[in-house]
Amino acid sequence: MRTMLKDRVAIITGSGRGIGQAAAMRFAEEGAKVVVSDIDAQPAEETVAAIKAAGGEAVAYVGDVMAPEFAEGIVRKAADTWGGLHIIVNNAGFTWDCMVHKMAEEQWDKILDIHLKAPYRIIKAAYPYFCNAAKEEMEKEGQAVARKIVNISSVAGVGGNLGQANYASAKAGIVGLTKTMSKEWARYNVQANCVAFGFIDTRLTQDKEKGIEVDTGKEKVAVGVPAKQRDIFIKMIPMARPGTPEEAASAILFFASPLSNYVSGQLLICGGGFSM
Repeated sequence: MRTMLKDRVAIITGSGRGIGQAAAMRFAEEGAKVVVSDIDAQPAEETVAAIKAAGGEAVAYVGDVMAPEFAEGIVRKAADTWGGLHIIVNNAGFTWDCMVHKMAEEQWDKILDIHLKAPYRIIKAAYPYFCNAAKEEMEKEGQAVARKIVNISSVAGVGGNLGQANYASAKAGIVGLTKTMSKEWARYNVQANCVAFGFIDTRLTQDKEKGIEVDTGKEKVAVGVPAKQRDIFIKMIPMARPGTPEEAASAILFFASPLSNYVSGQLLICGGGFSM
């Protein structure tokens, strides 16, 4: 087991599948204690089991990130289990696409809630374990432990995308939140950064005809990309292929690790050479 994240406690939302799962596995390999969170119990528990089987430490926290009580609950889970919190990865999300003139307010609100409001709530709930803990460390030792906020954005949040006014707005907003947190909590040795993903091969980017759905907490929403549009997107990537969840997880790991202890307020595009 590698030790880049030894003795660090991490929350990763949406980590039962896809990029979040790959990040949870990678963090655990580096020695982190990971709270694996998903709206569905089965993928969360399966990810925890895989981490433990590989010699890592993890617990599951099942819940809807959009629920008002979720943020306090997941932060408390980390603190109660391991006595603190060092890393937050706001990864959970899905797309609910529609041209703006046909978009229902529910579509707008739900996508803004999961991609922007939920991260805001989690960051706010972490204040005692990030900032108050840092104050105590500075008083006792003269220096606070580096803590990390890694927010997940998208190239759609940088350059926009047809049919994704809600998603692009939310992902642009998370960049603004990230840059603000890099200033507000800098005095506590907190680094806040953002990874904007391009076309990563997950269930959210599969052929829409496969009928994949995500649970929004109240209903199921079909996700995916129409086959023709998917082919066009892939042809636009300079590396001529989608990224893998493992490659995406490596970008997150950089911002969660000591390698980025003097890097904050930055947006990293992880898109195989694709840029906006």
